This record gives sequence, C-alpha cells and structure tokens, in this order.
Amino acid sequence: MTWQQSNVRNKLQQVLWLPIEGDRAIPLAERRLATGFLWRPTPQEDAILRTDWEELTEAILTGNVETITARQGEALHIRPKAANGSVLTDAFGPEGQRIKTRPRGFYLRKSFTAHILHQAFA
Repeated sequence: MTWQQSNVRNKLQQVLWLPIEGDRAIPLAERRLATGFLWRPTPQEDAILRTDWEELTEAILTGNVETITARQGEALHIRPKAANGSVLTDAFGPEGQRIKTRPRGFYLRKSFTAHILHQAFA
C-alpha cells in the first residue's frame, strides 16, 4: 500500500477543526469555542505526513512494531489506542513470527496540530 492509498492519508485530506478551550479547570459547558475551519494539508505538509507514514509503516511491516517510540515522526506518531495494556492484537515480530502487541494508531503530533491552528488563526 502506498501513502496515496492509505486510510491515514484519506482521513487527513480534509479535516474539520473545531477548537475548544482546553483548560481542565474550566467546566466543559463554560469553555469557549473558536471558529471552526476546514483544513487541507499543503503539498509540504502532505510530504511530511507521507515521510512519517512511510517510515512508521516500514517498521511495522518489517516486524519492528515493538521498537517504535513516540519520538519517531515529525508530524505523525504512533501511540497505543487501547484503554489499558491488557488489550492485545496480533502482529509480526522481527523473525516473521506471530506476536501479541498492544493495538496502536496514527496520531498528529501536538506541534503539528499547533502549526495548523497557528496557520488558521494567525
């Protein structure tokens, strides 16, 4: 599968952002909302996302899912998606053997999200 065919790219081609004040000391009903906006990645942003996706996907496909850290990737990173560490899924290990590992998902980095918001509201 290529970046052009990936579900991650498909989901990131057009994102509706609705920024909500995130201060946890403020009750949810009292938080302010910013103006929502539709974001589409620029060619440069798409290239960064593609590079991250390709590097992370290669690690998964070569059986190195357990070596992936949250520090990898400039715009995307892989994080656990399960509520706790007891949830496991099948994957392939470095020798091609079937292993059990925590399910993971692709997430936008906080710095990349901040960049998107800055571009929208600058």
